[in-house]
Amino acid sequence: MDREILFHLRHDGRLTNVELAKRVGLTPPPCLRRVKRLEEAGVITGYRATVDPEAMGRGLEVLIDVEIYANDRRTVEEFETTVASFDEVIEFRRMYGRPDYFIRVAVADHAAYEAFLTRRLSGLPAILRLQSHLTMKKIKSEA
Repeated sequence: MDREILFHLRHDGRLTNVELAKRVGLTPPPCLRRVKRLEEAGVITGYRATVDPEAMGRGLEVLIDVEIYANDRRTVEEFETTVASFDEVIEFRRMYGRPDYFIRVAVADHAAYEAFLTRRLSGLPAILRLQSHLTMKKIKSEA
């Protein structure tokens, strides 16, 4: 039952409790108790709006592989804190193996990406190598 509730909320987080209960075959009070329990357990971590990047002036998405030369904790933490603070960065992951990091950036256009890359990212002292990947077509994206 919890999986069914999560399935429906993942597809439409704005469902009313009454509509959700109807879809999963419960009455509203037990459905609401289950949702609250899932929230309290940290299974449901929040609700948000999915916004069209084009409408926000961030229609160009670039994936960046980053290798760093540093191995000391201080340099790595400074690098991670700095990159995570950039507004253009919408996803940032430390990877096992190569590359060391994966960064997803959303900007207005190619000129904005070039400015981000040259003025912000490339100048960071820990960076050894950057490789940018431009998306031809987004096939599937989970919000």
